[in-house]
Amino acid sequence: MPYKKTIYHNPHPMSDQISGTEPILCAPLLRHVDTKLIQLLRDLRPEEWDQQTVAPAWKIRDVAAHLLDTVLRKLSMVRDHCLVESPIIQSPQDLIDLVNRLNREGVTVYRRLSAQVLTGMMESACHQSADFHESLDPFAPALFNVSWAGESSSLNWFDTARELTERWHHQQQIRFATNRPGIMTPELYHPVLDCFVRGLPYAFRNVEAPLGFTMQLDVSGDCGGTWLLRKENAGWGFAGTPEANPVARVVIPQELAWRVFTKGIDRKEALASSSLEGDHALGERVFGLTAIVA
Repeated sequence: MPYKKTIYHNPHPMSDQISGTEPILCAPLLRHVDTKLIQLLRDLRPEEWDQQTVAPAWKIRDVAAHLLDTVLRKLSMVRDHCLVESPIIQSPQDLIDLVNRLNREGVTVYRRLSAQVLTGMMESACHQSADFHESLDPFAPALFNVSWAGESSSLNWFDTARELTERWHHQQQIRFATNRPGIMTPELYHPVLDCFVRGLPYAFRNVEAPLGFTMQLDVSGDCGGTWLLRKENAGWGFAGTPEANPVARVVIPQELAWRVFTKGIDRKEALASSSLEGDHALGERVFGLTAIVA
């Protein structure tokens, strides 16, 4: 039976609440983010479609084409079980090469569409995508694992949260490029940040430290939160209780955080605009987290 229960992620995270330890149940938010995307695309002036974004290889029409391609691809593969290719993935680089090729091919095709045609197709696809993700049991196994978090298998809630980050941050790229207001609300942005940060344990997997060492990440702003990464016997993981004296503390403004984790800002610029306390070498590892496959 399809999963019917509707659960929203806490839209108003408390400033003293520790994030990172609970499932991100955000399926209904996909519909809200994509509704804003459709309106954004309809509001773009013709000349804005060819403006450059923070993604060096993509103009706005390319980002829009990518968003259309990925939602159609996800529906085809996951909902409709249409797997035309059976690639052999033997390494992380094989996966990166495959994803980059599929993205490149999709953008090449859909960037040729007019704004009206692309937006109309996007609206239809987004409605279907929202219906599909809301129907899933969030605790059932997902077809695809979240590779940038180091998982060999993932649950639907994580795959759906990953989808939310994609829809949110690519739309944000368009808004950023055209100087339009972002969609930085606690309801929509905090779950995105929470999902991004779930990649930290994997990013720290090769960092040697004594047991109990704790690194605190704060994303400042009303959409942000606090995450505690602690070294345990099994490796680095998230802690749910506050630490009085973390070995390192990193504070990233919420305006920059999404760019830090999606390769949208130079590392030196990000460090200069953030705050590090304690063990700087440990804290700087946060800026190596890339929560996208690229």
